Amino acid sequence: MKLRGLYAITDSELLAGGKLLPYVEAALKGGATLLQYRDKSSDDARRLRQAEALRELCNRYGAALIINDDAELAARLGVGLHLGQTDGSLSAARALLGPKAVIGGTCHAQVELAEAAAKEGASYVAFGRFFNSHTKPGAPAATLELLDTAKRRVNLPIVAIGGVTLENAPELIARGASMVAVIHALFAADSAAEVEHRARAFSALFAAN
Repeated sequence: MKLRGLYAITDSELLAGGKLLPYVEAALKGGATLLQYRDKSSDDARRLRQAEALRELCNRYGAALIINDDAELAARLGVGLHLGQTDGSLSAARALLGPKAVIGGTCHAQVELAEAAAKEGASYVAFGRFFNSHTKPGAPAATLELLDTAKRRVNLPIVAIGGVTLENAPELIARGASMVAVIHALFAADSAAEVEHRARAFSALFAAN
């Protein structure tokens, strides 16, 4: 599949109280191409149940489901995987999940990490934080210049993450981001209809480029 467009990431607090499935479906209806299921809880049975339901939704809308930091769950469901720098080896994940799985790696603000990820078989590389972020507060480390460098040195789709909004996403896309990963600016909404509206607005930014 083409790795371009809106990359939606779930948040267990934002999507608590029965919002997970309706809000995710709204994001997929609005054109999200990738969905990352991110849940750091230790309730394995619930995580499996939720991930199975999300896989069904992604299949219905032609999107790819990516599991955050759980290669075994990704292998069990036959879906993609996203690994942070401390979440294990990309090459081991590639061996486990096979050649077709979408596997991404967090590269913070270092092109060298992205070059290493490319050698280990990553499908995409994620850089951030570009802007102040609710999920991971602290000073932004990644710059627009980093995108220029990464585009020259790494021949993989680039994901920009960290405080991405409708206002600042266009400059990231213009500088080479293939996807923008969004949590709060997508899911911190009063209704599923609002999530769909925001997803459409993000997706439209890619059509314009």
